[in-house]
Amino acid sequence: MYENESDPWGFETSEYERRKYSVTLASLPKAHYGAVFEPGCSIGVLTEKLADRCDQLLATDVVPTALQRATCRLCNCPHVTIERRAIPEEWPEGPFDLVVLSEIAYYFDEEDLTRIISLIIRSTTVGANVIGVHWRGETDYPLSGDRTHELVDATPQFDRIVLHVEPEFTLAVWERRS
Repeated sequence: MYENESDPWGFETSEYERRKYSVTLASLPKAHYGAVFEPGCSIGVLTEKLADRCDQLLATDVVPTALQRATCRLCNCPHVTIERRAIPEEWPEGPFDLVVLSEIAYYFDEEDLTRIISLIIRSTTVGANVIGVHWRGETDYPLSGDRTHELVDATPQFDRIVLHVEPEFTLAVWERRS
């Protein structure tokens, strides 16, 4: 898709994305984070907004063309690293103060998402945040946006501290408690 269009999902232009980014940033409980991990960064539109809120940011994706666009977008942000990584197989060590799951968790089945949740626990410390924001409409993905959040909600190491639900998307922020 990225070979034929520079922004196939409308990250830069759609009102849905603008609204979602605004709510995402407003929902973060801390004004500033030390280290942030954003898997599935695509062309880096949200990454660029997160860059102002942290000391270090690792943004990853599996699509080389998308990563090239993200790298260009963030070329003036030396504290942002853009890498090609597939998760869960290539999950970074951390530690991270914030993990951003934006429109990515529903691409995995329950087994892989459970593994990703375990990796988040392993790569964060007590007090770290995880934010999930996902489309609520029909998809052909293995999970729905609501179901991905239910799985994180069921994780004893996380307390949900923010819940925001709109017809088009659901957003939750969790804090690592143990």
